Amino acid sequence: MKKVLATEKAPAAIGPYSQAVRGGDYVYVSGQLPIDPATGAFAGEDIASQTKQSLTNIKAILESEGLSMANVVKTTVLLQNIGDFGAMNEVYATFFEGACPARAAFEVAALPKAALVEIEAIAYCG
Repeated sequence: MKKVLATEKAPAAIGPYSQAVRGGDYVYVSGQLPIDPATGAFAGEDIASQTKQSLTNIKAILESEGLSMANVVKTTVLLQNIGDFGAMNEVYATFFEGACPARAAFEVAALPKAALVEIEAIAYCG
């Protein structure tokens, strides 16, 4: 069974996709740009503030389904510049306590709206 998830506490999808989809015991959160849902603008121009906003968006989507960041089992981090890995990692670590999820991080040629970071997540809810 597939259930589309959406919350006003995270930015609306900017294309033909859902904020997240629950499939069985998993929630698949689409890549979250660092858009502040209250303003529609990026949360800042540096990697730290953009990472924080992307993860805040993921957290809001999970909370709309009664989940938390502790349910996250895998993330993928897309960076405009892999040189930002350390600064991203410092902020990222503040969102996870105890056992951190599996993760992949990549430098990409470009991200939508010229963002510095985009993060997607998979959460287990079984």
